[in-house]
Formats: sequence, structure tokens, C-alpha cells
Amino acid sequence: MSIEQQKIKVWDFPTRFFHWAMVCLVGGLWWTAEIGEMQWHQILAYLLMTLITFRLIWGFIGSDTAKFTHFFVAPNKVIAYAKAQPKPVSLGHNPLGGYMVIVLLGTLVLQLTTGLFATDDIFTEGPLIYLVSSDTAGWLTWLHKTNFNLILALAAVHIIAVLVHVFKGDNILKAMFSGYKQVTEQVASPTLRSPWMALVIVLAIFAAIWWLLLEPVVSFL
Repeated sequence: MSIEQQKIKVWDFPTRFFHWAMVCLVGGLWWTAEIGEMQWHQILAYLLMTLITFRLIWGFIGSDTAKFTHFFVAPNKVIAYAKAQPKPVSLGHNPLGGYMVIVLLGTLVLQLTTGLFATDDIFTEGPLIYLVSSDTAGWLTWLHKTNFNLILALAAVHIIAVLVHVFKGDNILKAMFSGYKQVTEQVASPTLRSPWMALVIVLAIFAAIWWLLLEPVVSFL
């Protein structure tokens, strides 16, 4: 293949699995909350907590394109990227996309954290609600519900940005399925970590969350 059309693997399987599993879980969390299936809502939340915890760890020890240091750059570089025409090649997330990932992860962490203290005032309470007063629990419940609207808004912006990239010929959506990306410049392939390493991390996190949070909910199904 010519230099102008290199095919490079930029996304490892763990990162791609995290991305699509997160999409499914967030959708499931919205649906279970809408129909009042709060036990399933909690189960999906703890599964998402497993994934988010893994992604935070993978952001420090994972593949090059998954590391926070790879795409979380100084604001002046983000501004320079936004102004650049044509845009420089980005193997993984571009600077703007990198900031979006950080914001999305931050809002999801906030959503999971507030959920631990939330209550529906009927049957379901977060496992840590006993640590706070009823007024604080009410405020955290409000924040939990309000923050989800922010997550939906950010997701909409993210989808629009992806569609714009696809329309301009940069099919990053396909790359998040296959892991491969076509680049028009000669660049070095990123170092990708073993998926077995990721599996061990996920299983360890899941075991801890199962013991601390998930098993009591599943036992009531």
C-alpha cells in the first residue's frame, strides 16, 4: 500500500469494547429509569462502574491511543488544532475529541457517584445513602437526574461531531468498529497493549464491585 493510504491499527479491542458497551449500558440505564425497573437500573449502573473504572486505569497503562497523555493536551494546542486548515493527522482522538472524552468520563463518574446516594423515595436507595442526611440525599438525587440530561446533550454533540468527520471523509466510526484507520501520511503505528491484560483488570474490578455492591442487588431478583 502506498504512503498516501496507510492502514494502521489505532484502537485496541478493550478500548473499542468499552466504547460500545458504554453506549449500550447508558441506553439501558435511561430505559430502566424510565420504566421504573430500578433493580435492573442498579445492576446496569454497577456494570458501567466496572467499565468506567477500567477505562480510567487503561488511560494510564493501556495502549498509546487510549492513554490520557496521548489526547489530553494543553488548551493552546486545542485552539491551534481548531484553527488549522487542513487538520493535522490524528491517529487516535484529535485534541478536541480528547477533551470530549475527558468531559464525558467526568460526567459519567459524577453520575455513578451521585447514584450511590440517590433515592426514588419509594423502594430504591443507593447503597451509601446512610452516610448523608435526607436533605443531602435529595440534592444528590436531583443532581443525579439533572446530570443525566447533560450526558445526553454531550452524547448528541459527540454523535454530530462523528457524523461531520464521516461526511468529510474521515470515517472514525468505522475505525471504532474495526480498530483500523486509513491515514494519508507516513506515521508510526501506536503501541497496543494485550487484551488479556485488560481482561485481568476488568475481572479484578468486577470481582470487587460484585462483592461490595452487585451481589446484594442480584440476590433480590
